[in-house]
Amino acid sequence: MHPAYLCTVAFLTLAAAGTLADEAPRHHHDHDHDHDRARAALAGGEVRPIDEILASAAEAVPGDPIKVELEHEQGRWIYELKVIAEDGRRLEVLLDAATATVIEVEQD
Repeated sequence: MHPAYLCTVAFLTLAAAGTLADEAPRHHHDHDHDHDRARAALAGGEVRPIDEILASAAEAVPGDPIKVELEHEQGRWIYELKVIAEDGRRLEVLLDAATATVIEVEQD
């Protein structure tokens, strides 16, 4: 992985812990608690560590991650990664956060 992207990955690791979207619509959401929910999910074994998620995504789609989100959808945690593939395409990779299994890869 290119050294410039290591800083990006480190930033994305922190960002993933604080970027959550719940399946229920919210009008008054307190974003200050999103990182707490992400940390609790990791501590409780509900989600895999970000390094495992990135490794699993890299096996499926070699390239450079540019964005990571952790969302709670339909009763489960999902990591959504935006990746610039080696061929230059921008792809979205969805992974089951509990297993690090790739669910879907699609053009973004």
